[in-house]
Amino acid sequence: MELRTLYRLAAPSAVALLALTTGCTGDTVQGRPGASGLRDPYFPRAGNGGYQVDHYALDLDYDPADGRLHGKAVITARAEQALSSFNLDFSGLNVEGVTVQGEGARYNRTGNELTVRPAEDLAKGEVFRTEVDYSGKPKPLVDVDGAKEGWITTSDGAVAVGEPVGSMTWFPGNHHPGDKAAYDITITVPRGYEAVSNGELRSRTEDADGRTAFAWHSPEPMASYLATAAVGPFKVTTGRTPSGVGLYSAVAPGEQAANTGPLARLPEMVEWGSGRFGPYPFASAGAIVVPAGTLSYALETQGRPVFSGAPTEEELVVHELAHQWFGDSVSPKTWKDMWLNEGFATYAEWLWAEDHGGSTAQEYFEAFRTGDTDVDRDAGSDWYAFPPAAPPGPADISAEPVYYRGAMVLHRIRQEVGDEKFFALVRGWVADHRHGNVSTADFTAYAEKKTGHDLKKVWDVWLYGKDRPE
Repeated sequence: MELRTLYRLAAPSAVALLALTTGCTGDTVQGRPGASGLRDPYFPRAGNGGYQVDHYALDLDYDPADGRLHGKAVITARAEQALSSFNLDFSGLNVEGVTVQGEGARYNRTGNELTVRPAEDLAKGEVFRTEVDYSGKPKPLVDVDGAKEGWITTSDGAVAVGEPVGSMTWFPGNHHPGDKAAYDITITVPRGYEAVSNGELRSRTEDADGRTAFAWHSPEPMASYLATAAVGPFKVTTGRTPSGVGLYSAVAPGEQAANTGPLARLPEMVEWGSGRFGPYPFASAGAIVVPAGTLSYALETQGRPVFSGAPTEEELVVHELAHQWFGDSVSPKTWKDMWLNEGFATYAEWLWAEDHGGSTAQEYFEAFRTGDTDVDRDAGSDWYAFPPAAPPGPADISAEPVYYRGAMVLHRIRQEVGDEKFFALVRGWVADHRHGNVSTADFTAYAEKKTGHDLKKVWDVWLYGKDRPE
């Protein structure tokens, strides 16, 4: 996510939901319930314990005319303990039925938790399939800064953005970045609309009722906050980069400037990023441009970032593209590790400028140290307010220090070890943790091992130090 667009102070307000119960009665249970949260340092109720998801199959039907979403989620997961019940994060929509392993399951709703009680206990290690049928008019969540996430209606359709937990407004799941899964998302819309999601478009099928089903496939693991679904009368363009990465972009009417502005350099940027960071980590790249004003930020939805209006700055496109390596492929273990997403993406902006005739990364670094806003207009910000690896709370995980001081941490490593070892570190980090989850402790240990340097002073002063670094 691009800080220049909006500081995402992500602490969504929960909508109180009525509990409901239905289904058949199971036998006496022997397992124990899965936890209703993963105890994330900032969002302790996000995610669920007791299982890991392998695959989501989402079958969605949406009509912009009435704003109603009909969905079926088929969730294939593996039990990590014997389970008498388990939870799914789900907000707002009506649940019409739940089955587990093909049998009707009891369930109830409390707030944003859907608790499912299978007819029979699930054994530890058992792979199980849960189906949830649901419908209704999705409602977005509102963050403390007034920004919205989740299912957002546009002037002529809708778009789904999920950081940090907004995806629970349009499908039930284990909504924490620590549980990544493969996805198949099919979206059926009225004729004349396009439906865009992550991964590759496998089929486009029209039925006799004048509706079109778009089937999207994402085989690489994906955190649920990176999943998207966009519906609108988009203009779609396709192609390939010189190295063969597929391109698929969808642009809303009225945003045609995207085709000639910074986004037009996306193929070049993909090739550049592959040279700097290692091979592009997904089968396809692209963008979704929704009408200007739909959102107050851009988001790095996997393989296909969402922009609100045609982007006007190359830095914004580079930032969201860099997240495909840093945040999407190599994802945080917890929301406390956000600087590993945003610090790297911000440093990628500096590297792009350095490689294309602009200011060097060293000049950006010095500009922030001295407050030189001629080099970067945000150099006068409170980038030093707190250590990037220890934000004070959930409202701070997307504030200036996470982005800019996070980038400065990386530059300090580069200063200490030199360019050859630094860029070998960056490429090795991406390759060795491809499609995985990482923590700050993982990174600091890896950096010292990969470079052979003692970087304790960098960590103590720049990454964890409470005072302004000098």
